[in-house]
Amino acid sequence: MDRMIYLSMSGAKAAMQRQDTLANNLANVSTVGFRAELQAFRSQPVQGSGASTRAFALETTTGYDDTPGPVNATGRNLDVAVRGNSWLTVQALDGTEAYTRAGSLDVSADGTLVTRAGLQVLGDGGPIQLPPNSEPSIAGDGSISARLPNGKSSVVGRLKLVTPEAKLERGTDGLFRASGGDPLDADATARVQDGALEGSNVSPVENMVAMISAARQFETQMKLMQTAEANAKSAAQLLAAS
Repeated sequence: MDRMIYLSMSGAKAAMQRQDTLANNLANVSTVGFRAELQAFRSQPVQGSGASTRAFALETTTGYDDTPGPVNATGRNLDVAVRGNSWLTVQALDGTEAYTRAGSLDVSADGTLVTRAGLQVLGDGGPIQLPPNSEPSIAGDGSISARLPNGKSSVVGRLKLVTPEAKLERGTDGLFRASGGDPLDADATARVQDGALEGSNVSPVENMVAMISAARQFETQMKLMQTAEANAKSAAQLLAAS
């Protein structure tokens, strides 16, 4: 009897966690460069005397879906879509080096190249500074040129583009980092597409179907718990009558 309760309770909790992940993916269906979060579960037997028949469903982190999202042309000179498996490098709020596919860039009041979230975009030599009143443009290799009011143009830096050999790890701030937190080396062969942005790789239809399936699984687990409760009451009545 209690084995049914353990299994149904664990299954209901797993279904709720899956709903949270799917809801987060759907909330970011329009977020530039978003990578869909993946989730999986594994069976974990309960340790302890007399509990060998009980098992919990524990979440197993599988990372994210690295399938590229759709690339949409914007025509904006500070929008870039990173090609292949490469990533833009930014400085996170905690000062660490992090990576993102969100290529909608801007220039701060002091001339620093930043993301739309205000994070400094890093180049091969650190943050990238643009001259005042200049018109920036980004080449396919990540080189950034600034055209001055007098018509002269000069290269002021190059985006630090990295191509990790293994999957990155998503942080609680939504940025990605290498395993262990060590900075990655710049990849001179990485390329970007200027005047375009990569969209989210979340499929709304697939996620909606998955949410409906998870909701039905949750209902099934709750019905099992109700069945276990009803069986326990019936057993108690039979024992009392005898």
